[in-house]
Amino acid sequence: MMSFIDPSTLILASVIVFFGALTQSLIGFGLAVVASPLLYIVNPQLVPVPIIVMGFAISAMTLYRERGHLQFNGLQYALLGRIPGGFVGAGLLLFAPQAILGLIIAAIVYIAVILSVYKITAPINRVSLFIAGIFSGIFGNIAAIGGPPMAILLAGQDASQFRAALSAFFVFSSLIALAILAVVGLVEIKHLWLSLMLLPSVIGGYLVSGLLINHVDKNKTRLATLVLCSISATVLVVKSVMALAS
Repeated sequence: MMSFIDPSTLILASVIVFFGALTQSLIGFGLAVVASPLLYIVNPQLVPVPIIVMGFAISAMTLYRERGHLQFNGLQYALLGRIPGGFVGAGLLLFAPQAILGLIIAAIVYIAVILSVYKITAPINRVSLFIAGIFSGIFGNIAAIGGPPMAILLAGQDASQFRAALSAFFVFSSLIALAILAVVGLVEIKHLWLSLMLLPSVIGGYLVSGLLINHVDKNKTRLATLVLCSISATVLVVKSVMALAS
């Protein structure tokens, strides 16, 4: 069971996942944004399937805690968009060079951050939710980073509603992503073992967040969203450029 990952790599991955889970529990997303680029550098097989599985787990726990604040408000349209976006992402994952994909994702995330900083946001309606779902599906099935499109769109909500809405979206979208990846043959037994071994770190991050949750307000939530998106994009750029130069 441990033949596909050495203990030191597992420990490092566990630390990364802990902080990613802590972040997602506090602001509604962040496990993939924080962990995926770093885990890909540590061990590429940790992305995207194990991150998606762990994202499902942390989202389910966060949704249970925030269930009283949940207002679905059209998220079904984003989930519908996740299906074609997921197939596009899976296709790119199968056939396109990973370094090029990293640069494309980073560029789109930077654009989203810039638009949010200048408060050029799209209205929340069926069309914008569907489009955000498409991009979330593409990003999610390539690198498990499906949060930024939805987070930017929903960032103006109350912090509790923000966490609840994103958690509900991630619970269902994770299942969609795993189903699509399984259909195209990208889910293996080793991915499920890796997910189980990293699950304690997810639970630990969630439990620690319970001590900090009351200290996160709307402005800090928005700032954390933008910072995490920027960090994710920067790590992807560095990794991709290094891969292209080698």
